[in-house]
Amino acid sequence: MRCFTVLGPSQTGKSTLVEKLASLEGAPKKSVSPYGLSLTEFTFGHEAWCGVDTSGSGEAITHAQDALVASDACILCVSPVPEEAVLAAPYLRVIEASGTPCILFVNRMDEPRGRLRDVIASLQDYAGHTLLLRQIPIREGDKIVGSCDLISERAWRYREGQTSSLIEIPASEVEREHEARAELLEHLSEFDDWLLEELIEDREPPSDAIYAISSRVLRENKVIPVLVGAASHTNGMMRLMKALRHEAPPVESLRQRLAAAGNIKENALVAAAFHAYYRQNVGKTVFVRALAEGLKQGAVLGGARLGPVQDPGTGRPIAAEAPVPGYVFATVKSDHLPVPSLLTADAAVAAPAWTTPPTPMLERILVPASERDETKLSETLAKLSETDRGLKVMQEEGTGAQLICAQGPVHLRDVCKTLAEVFHVEVTDKMPSPVYRETISKSSDVHYRHRKQTGGAGQFADVKLSVHPNGRGDGFTFAETVKGGAVPRNFIPAVEAGAREAMEKGPLGLRVIDVGVTLTDGQHHSVDSSEFAFRAAGKMGVRDALALASAVLMQPIFRVEIHIPSVYSGSLVPIVSAFKGQVLGFDRDEGAKGWDNFRALIPGSALDELARSLRSATQGIGTFSKAFDHFEELYGKEADAIITAHASHAN
Repeated sequence: MRCFTVLGPSQTGKSTLVEKLASLEGAPKKSVSPYGLSLTEFTFGHEAWCGVDTSGSGEAITHAQDALVASDACILCVSPVPEEAVLAAPYLRVIEASGTPCILFVNRMDEPRGRLRDVIASLQDYAGHTLLLRQIPIREGDKIVGSCDLISERAWRYREGQTSSLIEIPASEVEREHEARAELLEHLSEFDDWLLEELIEDREPPSDAIYAISSRVLRENKVIPVLVGAASHTNGMMRLMKALRHEAPPVESLRQRLAAAGNIKENALVAAAFHAYYRQNVGKTVFVRALAEGLKQGAVLGGARLGPVQDPGTGRPIAAEAPVPGYVFATVKSDHLPVPSLLTADAAVAAPAWTTPPTPMLERILVPASERDETKLSETLAKLSETDRGLKVMQEEGTGAQLICAQGPVHLRDVCKTLAEVFHVEVTDKMPSPVYRETISKSSDVHYRHRKQTGGAGQFADVKLSVHPNGRGDGFTFAETVKGGAVPRNFIPAVEAGAREAMEKGPLGLRVIDVGVTLTDGQHHSVDSSEFAFRAAGKMGVRDALALASAVLMQPIFRVEIHIPSVYSGSLVPIVSAFKGQVLGFDRDEGAKGWDNFRALIPGSALDELARSLRSATQGIGTFSKAFDHFEELYGKEADAIITAHASHAN
């Protein structure tokens, strides 16, 4: 079986493309996972094929990345509108990082809204590989009625729902065809000395030789050929499928590529797990592509026994014989298989680094509808994060509530839907509270005496304490300048412990940071003094001192790195300024053509709005990663509102 993935932005006709390709010869079998990924098995040219259709949502790009782990080649489906080329930029970035041979298909050519050359030029801004036009459209007025192959120099006229008919190249297209063909041969000659010599000697190379060179450069991932058509009318489908059949590399090439990326011996790599989801009353279902012989039920894979092997479309058990190399199958009761992963008999090796998902930008607390679901929610989210690496699960600081980080609102909605339909856990979501702190703005001194008599041995501890602001990021410090044994040495650690306890909640009701405490003097009693008494004295004394030291609200500041196509970089400066952030600068992303890394400092309370504004400004393409940088003071009405809200919530 040969396998390819179709990926690209939404509304480019990917699902229709897979459906039409699969229906060229016979009836296909299709299966769909809850994550919007579908497998379509079909036959073409007496070979078994599997087409993987991925969601076009930018929030689901993680599943598109994972699908490439099992793909011999891929088809990038794009719009014929030059202005929409930027929407394909994230997919070009993923494809080139993975090293997967790619064919670019300009779909919906029946409704052209721009010149094909402009579309290719716009896409080339984001592609490190040369985009090589293999066909040109044939026009009658504003309507595209066919295409001309630049290698064979044959033209076809589209026929609705039928195979295209062979025609003579129209006289109006001859000059343009010669020009485009010359450009094609010139680019191909960069990868073949024989062709270069033929062109220098002004000899016309035969079509068979050019096809062979074109096939080789695609298999070696040297260029990205460009084909055109309209999947909804079956236009260009046969040519695209033939290109896949004759030019896409075999499964052996995938095995070699994955083994090199995972630093595994090629003969040890036997399979790749690339997708998984949970089904009600069934459990975890894992999609696996066999890369070697012998993967039947009970075989050792990934260090444990492989569960039942099923047809991914019907769920029926596969016949006793094991799937042959290249075959895609589903397996249940194989929870030990992580996704995505490279599988040997003895181990599951982490997938290559290029499968790392974008950093989730949307944080929400999930609140179960009933108390009995609280424990179940924690276990269920852990399971979901195993099958969806774009989802991060943690606990909110302070409350311990279930906090999830999703790729965006669509991703969040899908997670909640899966929880309800598969695991029967109904949840609502709410925004997490920003993490605020407090500190002091001046020094203060206090004399505190702890004395308690309850019969028998009493409690006595007398301390003189001084508190002062520390530098930003210096945290809590403790020192002592006691002389003459006024406070015995064995009680001083208890005073420090009490002072640390006092930092848990300051005058504003928040944790106190960047404060120094000095024990300057005190008194003790030979009978009634104890570690407990001095700990209590230290705690209460520091609390009194903090109340006199002008408490100040501190807000968290995060260093964010925003990853965006360069065309959007200019629009980020006003966005960052609107959130009272500080622009640190930006530079080119060396790992992805046409992308910038934009750096800024942003208040933690603005991160949710930043994610929303970034999606709006970049058509859902931009992403950011964050890291805590420091706390800084916050004054005025905004600070007063936060303090009031926090006190109300605490009460």
